[in-house]
Amino acid sequence: MTSSPSQPRPQLRSIGQVLATLKGDFPDISISKIRFLESEGLVSPERAPSGYRRYDTADVERLRYILSVQRDHYLPLKVIREHLEAMDKGQQPPPLPGSLSATPAAGDGSANRPAAGGQPSPAAPPPPPRQPVRLTRAELLEASGLTDAALVELERTQIVVTKRGSTHYGREALTLAIAARRLAEFGVDGRHLRAFKMSADREVGLVEQAIAPYVRRAASGRDVAGEVTQLVISFHAALVRLAMER
Repeated sequence: MTSSPSQPRPQLRSIGQVLATLKGDFPDISISKIRFLESEGLVSPERAPSGYRRYDTADVERLRYILSVQRDHYLPLKVIREHLEAMDKGQQPPPLPGSLSATPAAGDGSANRPAAGGQPSPAAPPPPPRQPVRLTRAELLEASGLTDAALVELERTQIVVTKRGSTHYGREALTLAIAARRLAEFGVDGRHLRAFKMSADREVGLVEQAIAPYVRRAASGRDVAGEVTQLVISFHAALVRLAMER
């Protein structure tokens, strides 16, 4: 349909201009990454008679959404495609992990604080569970930005592994892959990462030995190992932050 004279023609950008627009928020973006997303059918820019891609504002915002959920929520392309399909139909996409406000902190009394009418306000709904991540090797490389050689080295030292009984990678594998790539930019190489893993393995062994009696005596439904794991992670992170501040 031809636009009427009163309707301004949408601004069209070249792929280089799109790259420049997004580079500030997404430093790792590249022309090859944009073309990859197009090849996956996630964005469909116009084609000029010369064959060059031309992106309108909606295309740029679509790319911004894709890159944001990849970076902030580690969503694989399959899940992102489902989100985009829902949005194309005018529907709300599924909630992103952590997108709802968190429940009030325990002990602050806000959960049962009276509302304006004098009645206790209902407790806020708990945040939705984090969506599982299930990535193929190619998807892990694409999402993390690692080279194949770097991933091979991380797999060789058992730092990045597939989920048990599966050929796919989970959320922790993606987190480790991204962190390894970023740390390499600061000179933290495989030798350092192996030392970190050996230290973590020793810590896990000590914790498992200490909590074994409590796991056996735990009341039905209580995840003692999960509780202790979160405490150990918090304790370890605080120790590292404190040491780095010295």
